[in-house]
Amino acid sequence: MEKIGIIGCGNLGLSLLKGFRKQYPDAQLYGTRRNVSELAGYEDDKTHFTANNREVIRQCDYLIIALKPYTILSFLEEHKEFFDSKKHTIISVATGITLEEIKNALALSELSIYRGMPNTAADVQESMTALSGLPDPLNRKDHVSGLFRAIGDIVWIDEQLMESATILGACGIAYVLRFIRAMIQGGIEVGFDAKTANKIVSQTVKGAAQLLIQNGLHPEEEIDKVTTPKGCTIVGLNEMEHSGFSSALIKGIVTSYQKIER
Repeated sequence: MEKIGIIGCGNLGLSLLKGFRKQYPDAQLYGTRRNVSELAGYEDDKTHFTANNREVIRQCDYLIIALKPYTILSFLEEHKEFFDSKKHTIISVATGITLEEIKNALALSELSIYRGMPNTAADVQESMTALSGLPDPLNRKDHVSGLFRAIGDIVWIDEQLMESATILGACGIAYVLRFIRAMIQGGIEVGFDAKTANKIVSQTVKGAAQLLIQNGLHPEEEIDKVTTPKGCTIVGLNEMEHSGFSSALIKGIVTSYQKIER
């Protein structure tokens, strides 16, 4: 595995680095952050942190740009002289910055440029990463697929859907965790302590996801297996829907998407 650099080790960048570290124990990983002392606990002889972005660009083959969206283009323009079209594969994980904007900022005619939208489950190798890219003169698409498949699953999409993927896959982690929190609170109300409720709910959600992933069925088909006539499950589901459960979730997803699109 070539050297991997992550420019901007915030929450997402650090999750990616931790996931790569577990999957590529022999790889050289580099990360940047203004205050590198906050990352001291993750450093070892093959994991390096620095505030020097130019050094990481010089050292690495794969460069994942995980900066705030409003800083990326100015960063690329400021550092474009350090990028090498034959050496570097650029992967931006920033929301709202297009491939063409990245290409124009770097002003290089032949460069492997991709966008990726992973999520923080990369930390535990369970990310869902949406990917898109410009036509790659160096044919590195399979390498990019392998890089992100190592920390979860991937899907290649049209770039115009990248903001939608951000909402469903990246923001989606927060939506699911809020649902889990509510289930835990309900579990406490019906008699469990918080630790036990957390364990039951977390495994239940994991099991529900695996039913869909492994069986390839629609959620309603699995729901039907649990909802017996006059049973406690259907009563609970109906009460949730009367309170706007599905509607609230859909509205939240659409509102988040509209925030990006503004």
